Amino acid sequence: MRAGSRHLPAHPGGSGDGNGTSRAADRLDALERLAEPVVRAASMDLEAVELTPAGRRRVLRVVVDALGGAELDEMALVSHALSAELDAAGIMGETPYTLEVTSPGVDRPLTRPRHWRRAVGRLVSVPLTGTAQAVSGRVMAADDDGVVLDIEGDQRAFGFTELGPGKVQVEFRRDDMGESGGH
Repeated sequence: MRAGSRHLPAHPGGSGDGNGTSRAADRLDALERLAEPVVRAASMDLEAVELTPAGRRRVLRVVVDALGGAELDEMALVSHALSAELDAAGIMGETPYTLEVTSPGVDRPLTRPRHWRRAVGRLVSVPLTGTAQAVSGRVMAADDDGVVLDIEGDQRAFGFTELGPGKVQVEFRRDDMGESGGH
């Protein structure tokens, strides 16, 4: 790990490194290629790689997810393995950096089939493409082609081409979670 770098769990944020668009894009591509096998080895998916300036250092944020959610211990293992790969490759140069390995927040849009699969059982709101309409319902099933939503007791199938980016709705209390509210 480079001098001054450290591992932190974090929340996703901005992107870019402020060193020129083409060079920044090339660096992000190289960082993604380096991170992908490390993340896959931990049975996780690489969702995003972001590099942002932070004073005299940079923040390298790697967003990962897994079926059932990314656990803190798993993210720590990815962080340590990725740090070793970054240092061995020398891709971050000599400028100090902070490596943050995090999971996407609840506000991450549902844009890929794997995002929808992870949302099974959750209440979502999603715009219908080509219209000004949106639907809200509970995700009952999802595969590589589409999703089944329970909309007020009526189950409707939608192909992904019919849907814009979905958004998980925060539910503070669900009747099917019992008295403890799931705790």
